[in-house]
Amino acid sequence: MSPHKTDKSLDFHAYTSADAIADEERYSAHNYVPLPVVFARAQGVNVWDPEDKHYYDFLPCQQAGRLTLSSRGFYNDVFPQWAKLVNRVFSYDMVLPMCTGAEAVETAIKIARNLHQQMTAITLSVDPLSRTNYDPHVPRVGACNPTTRKVIRYNNINDLRDVHEEYGHQTAAFICEPIQGEAGVVVPDDEYLVQVSALCKKHNVLFICDEIQTGIRRTGRMLCHQWIGIKPDLVTLGKALSGSMYPVNCVLGQAEVMSVIEPGTHGSTFGGNPLGCAEEDLIAKADHLGQIFREELQAMDTDVFRIIRGKGLLNAVVIDDKRTNGWTAWDLCLAMRDRGLSAKPTKGDTIRFAPPLVITESELRKGLSIIRESIKALS
Repeated sequence: MSPHKTDKSLDFHAYTSADAIADEERYSAHNYVPLPVVFARAQGVNVWDPEDKHYYDFLPCQQAGRLTLSSRGFYNDVFPQWAKLVNRVFSYDMVLPMCTGAEAVETAIKIARNLHQQMTAITLSVDPLSRTNYDPHVPRVGACNPTTRKVIRYNNINDLRDVHEEYGHQTAAFICEPIQGEAGVVVPDDEYLVQVSALCKKHNVLFICDEIQTGIRRTGRMLCHQWIGIKPDLVTLGKALSGSMYPVNCVLGQAEVMSVIEPGTHGSTFGGNPLGCAEEDLIAKADHLGQIFREELQAMDTDVFRIIRGKGLLNAVVIDDKRTNGWTAWDLCLAMRDRGLSAKPTKGDTIRFAPPLVITESELRKGLSIIRESIKALS
């Protein structure tokens, strides 16, 4: 074969959307239920499939900055400057970089346990998929009151107060998201996180804020918890550190907390890949465009949205299935896909809209028009 000819069997790019979907179905574990749309190339908020059909990307991804990679077993001349910048931007003392969001959360719990020499950690994840058939579970980590076995509900300070009063002296940490992402962009009352912070301080429990989905300007602030003026003891950050392109995640904390991590006690070989930072005023932009997005959704001539909620450019709608004449959130996502907009349901009746922060107001309004047209077509 001539080296100048292309062998289709060796091409890493799918020739058609149908090829890509069929090959993934055959060769990949089915750990997701993908929306049947294939992205072949992208620029900013614009994406195209193999057939060159254009879409506006309303899924949570951003473009990448620059990256520098070396093992943490060696010094390099970039990582220290990155660490300094990260701490200055987020007003913390020390950063521990890793590669995945799950690793960041596990590390934060590890730090809390080492600091307090306590093993109990309170989380608010009750999704059975995260626990079923994974026995034995890590002991004394969960979202239930150990005495009553009742779930500690998100945005219910009384549930948390009861547990702290009885078990605060045995608890190392409480961890939650400032806005629950996978639960369907659930926005708590402002006073909830203020009360959480006060309870944790009262009982000497570390407050860990999981900002993996909400951090880095997504909600219109650099960190979501800054909306209400609190400062958690530890913060976890995710792929937004690298524009969602490269696996860079971290835990941020004050020196007296982070000092429990010593050489040999925690490893992440390529954790901490220094990256370029955007110079655009994305915080104000996300806040402004998010307000426009929610206001325009509220103003739509439809009653199918039972709830519209969010902050900045992290938003969701809950579909009222009693008013849809039988169509579902998934059906609406397919209708939007057909008209050139990508979004996906979470928790069945909830659709999350999290366009990249580089989106323009004009592109946002075009996306809103597609949402409006899709609802009209289904109705």
